[in-house]
Amino acid sequence: MNTFIRRHTGRAAYAALVLAAGTLGGCGGKTGSTKPGQALASVNGTEVTVLQLNEELQRAGALAAGQDAAGKQLLQALIDRQLLQEAAAKENLDRDPKVMQAVDRARALIIAQAYLQKHIGSVEKPPAAEIEAYYKQHPEFFAGRKQFAMNELVIAAGDLHPALLGAADAAASLDEIAVWLDAHRVKYGRGQVTRSTADVPPQLASKLLGLQKGRPLLIKDGTRAVFIAVLDTRDAPVPLAAASGQIAQFLVSRKNKELAAAELQRLRSGARIDYLNKAMMPDAKAAAAQAAGAPAPVPVAAAADRSALDRGVAGLR
Repeated sequence: MNTFIRRHTGRAAYAALVLAAGTLGGCGGKTGSTKPGQALASVNGTEVTVLQLNEELQRAGALAAGQDAAGKQLLQALIDRQLLQEAAAKENLDRDPKVMQAVDRARALIIAQAYLQKHIGSVEKPPAAEIEAYYKQHPEFFAGRKQFAMNELVIAAGDLHPALLGAADAAASLDEIAVWLDAHRVKYGRGQVTRSTADVPPQLASKLLGLQKGRPLLIKDGTRAVFIAVLDTRDAPVPLAAASGQIAQFLVSRKNKELAAAELQRLRSGARIDYLNKAMMPDAKAAAAQAAGAPAPVPVAAAADRSALDRGVAGLR
């Protein structure tokens, strides 16, 4: 979920942190004298204020119970940041073109997110019926989820020459491929992985379900090539009660993306956009997708890491 969505969902928690940080700001001063902009420290004459600390507490997601310790630690971080900023200014790094460009980019992103936050608002949690409908529409993620235990051999993509492809096509197991690799002094790595139908692209999940046990399957993955073999497939259903929270989060995120896309399309329709470099114009398909404003479908579940199995099957053999 992106930043402006997280800020909406954490609005109540943030309000509590503001109050807590305000109390912290009063420590060491006169009771009841704390104001939102009151300084907590001074660094070479530059004040570090409660408002700055509030922002850090919000970004850190500090809990109210531990805000005293977190506040002290974050105040030291603010002091360090101010010292570094002053040292950088003395060396005119704040006028460095690359630094100025990065600052301009960060400013533009913050303002754009603020606009979307204002005009989209907070999307309410979907009703139970909508959550259940999504659950039933995607059995591969939940009720019909399958889990695969697999072995894999990983080599450099540059080592995938015709002789190896021919040997792999004829091999009945990863061990046979490993013997060929050893005989031809091709470096490789071995490993074991566990994936489910919720973790991999649908096309790959279908391939794995239909793959003969132990039979190698090749996946090309950028600079790597991975031979995998399914050792075991078992049912691993996820009940609705366990999945409802994740589904709700996904549906809220998807709705926010749809609203953001619709607002951007509205702004585009009223704007004049001229491509001075015609080569940078979007192609017809990309333009149509942008005009539709529909986000690409995203599975709710995700793998713990991003191996070749997760990234795609463009080079599936």
